[in-house]
Amino acid sequence: MTNYSKADLENIISQVAEVDSALEKSARAHLDNLTKPMGSLGRLEDLAVKMYVASGGNPPCSDPARIYTIAGDHGVNAENVSFYPQEVTRQMVENFVRGGAGINVLARTSGVELMVVDAGCKGGSFPDHPDLIQRKIGDGTANISKGPAMTEKDCLKAIFLGIDLADEAHRDGVKTLGTGEMGVSNTTPSTALYCAYFGLEPKLVTGPGGGIDAEGVIRKTGVVCDALAANGEVVAEGGALSILTALGGYEIAALAGLIIGGAKNRQMVCIDGFISTAAYAAAYKLCPAVGGYSVLSHASAEPGYAGVVKALGRRPLLHLDMRLGEGSGAALSMFMLRVASNIYTDMATFDDAGVDPGT
Repeated sequence: MTNYSKADLENIISQVAEVDSALEKSARAHLDNLTKPMGSLGRLEDLAVKMYVASGGNPPCSDPARIYTIAGDHGVNAENVSFYPQEVTRQMVENFVRGGAGINVLARTSGVELMVVDAGCKGGSFPDHPDLIQRKIGDGTANISKGPAMTEKDCLKAIFLGIDLADEAHRDGVKTLGTGEMGVSNTTPSTALYCAYFGLEPKLVTGPGGGIDAEGVIRKTGVVCDALAANGEVVAEGGALSILTALGGYEIAALAGLIIGGAKNRQMVCIDGFISTAAYAAAYKLCPAVGGYSVLSHASAEPGYAGVVKALGRRPLLHLDMRLGEGSGAALSMFMLRVASNIYTDMATFDDAGVDPGT
């Protein structure tokens, strides 16, 4: 695998164009001329406008769409922060490729392609499968409560894995990307990232993740505090890449790269829940322009997520009390993007339909 430098990442970031908000006016004018009361389709109209602006002024088009569910293990699992043992990451990757997980059902139902990626699962290679991409960077991250999760070299490898995935999808004609993840204990590094990036209090962000009890949440909060202290110098300096290196995970860094790569390619990116939004936070800190190409798919049921969304200044699309991860929310929001784009392109105007628009 190629070794990348910070200069390589800066070069990619320089290619991400800020969206031109002036384009919104023409998109709104088109929507207001469709056979409906102005603004009556609410957030769907907002989505259509965002897609129009992100495309540079082309009619919105959401398909084909592809979710990348990226897997990685975490050394912090040793601190008893998860309801599940480490082996479940690997077992769930096998479940994904068999088509038996929640994300498989949701992706199939939404008509979305799903690809699974091993970025850092413990253990050797998986059996080959057409829907599995094996690009392992490491055998799980180090324990963030004791020190940095990754080296900068490996963090950059993970980011560029995500950028490469976005580019591969772009070459395949994919218009919309979705972020998904699998990694036992990965709500812990995600929580630490939120606290480091936005100055949030661990006790206000830490939640049950995969299902730990109230006593477990207290213990997990302490582990997040330990991680912030063990990497205190990096956190104090505030560098986006350094914080991701110290507190993230292989799958989180790869998803951050996917978001940046998608924005570079003017692809829409549907961000899943708690962990994927941590990857979005890292991508946004590295490259604020990604906001013009991204949709927060849903409001995670993790109790700290509301504070995260407030810190990001974003508004999730759906509110379904979900906290599965895997890309589940992305699969649902991708369907909503399809609806929004079809409204924009397929709905009749008042002139087309011979309907009086009123005054």
